[in-house]
Amino acid sequence: MSDPREAAARYRARQQSGEAVADAEADTGTPPGAAAAVDRAAYIESAIQVAIRRGDFDDLPGAGKPIEGLGDHHDPDWWIRRKIETENLTGLGPPAILLRAEDRELDDQLDLLGREADVRDVLADFNRRVLEARRQLQGGPPVVTQPRDIDAEVVAWAERRAARPIPQAPAMPKRRRFGIRRRG
Repeated sequence: MSDPREAAARYRARQQSGEAVADAEADTGTPPGAAAAVDRAAYIESAIQVAIRRGDFDDLPGAGKPIEGLGDHHDPDWWIRRKIETENLTGLGPPAILLRAEDRELDDQLDLLGREADVRDVLADFNRRVLEARRQLQGGPPVVTQPRDIDAEVVAWAERRAARPIPQAPAMPKRRRFGIRRRG
């Protein structure tokens, strides 16, 4: 444990040397903080050299391999894209792209529904989001997804549903009755 008086003395010495450096910079015409920045850079460089000699940077993952994506075009949002790819995140991105992807999968999602009212609700929500995305002026890719005609989609959903084979229930095995045997 360090002595509080020793810590206070160190603090006073640092403060006085900082004032002395500031006075020296004012006399020489160098920009304020330049000497401290040079000292900081020298300290950092010496710390790196010591770590290299100790071997702290040996056998790091990715050593000797090229940095991924270094030669590609400059993308200021590269870290966001990499996080989305590595975490397999969905539901992130501009509305135009999300709506295109949802439009491609909408028929399959509708086929999972069992009631016409549910199909109409999903289609109304989809159309509302398409129109809302068209009104947004936030930039990004243009919204080319068209709203769906609800009545035509309901008819198509009903036709697909009628064309599907009805799965047969597996035959139930005959149940055995277990009970108390009576002595006769």
